Amino acid sequence: MNGITIALSKGRIFEETLPLLSAAGIEPFENPETSRRLIIPTSRDDVRLVIVRATDAPTYVQYGAADLGVAGKDVLLEHGSEGLYQPIDLKIAKCRMMVAIPSGFDYANAVRQGARLKVASKYVNIAREHFAAKGVQVDLIKLYGSMELAPLAGLADAIVDLVSTGSTLKANNLVAVEHIMDISSRLIVNQAALKLKRETLEPILAAIAGVVER
Repeated sequence: MNGITIALSKGRIFEETLPLLSAAGIEPFENPETSRRLIIPTSRDDVRLVIVRATDAPTYVQYGAADLGVAGKDVLLEHGSEGLYQPIDLKIAKCRMMVAIPSGFDYANAVRQGARLKVASKYVNIAREHFAAKGVQVDLIKLYGSMELAPLAGLADAIVDLVSTGSTLKANNLVAVEHIMDISSRLIVNQAALKLKRETLEPILAAIAGVVER
């Protein structure tokens, strides 16, 4: 396709990206939550959206299957962002990467005494770097969902996960004990596309940046 392809994931990122796309004159013709189509045309003949998993968006952009995409900082750090240009922090889909434990677990004492902790997370690379920087020994357990279950079932002493309101932690008698980093979503751009399609891409990038900076 000679036009522009934008990789987006369903859910919160898609919804919060819509006003930014609208500022660039891009209106999707269908809602991916209700449509079964994975390639969605827009109000601009030269722009289409491809609906992908959040963790796949950087891959589509990196290999040129999409020219632009939106990905969380967590995804970019965990899965790598080699070959991607990240010109704009969109300041959407905000949350925090946290260490959480069961209420009543003496985390501070366990760390101080050099205990080897079992930590469950979808973000094992981020977790590994965090605990290595603190000099804490951990056994990392890779999970893909229902992270809160791991401590409750005795699989792990702690979890590393994204926290938005904290209500899910509270409902499962877990408490956040360490803030690792703030997370938001970034606009990512294929570097070759930025050169080859500069005339088309630059107005889109400028319009999105203008909305973010307001």
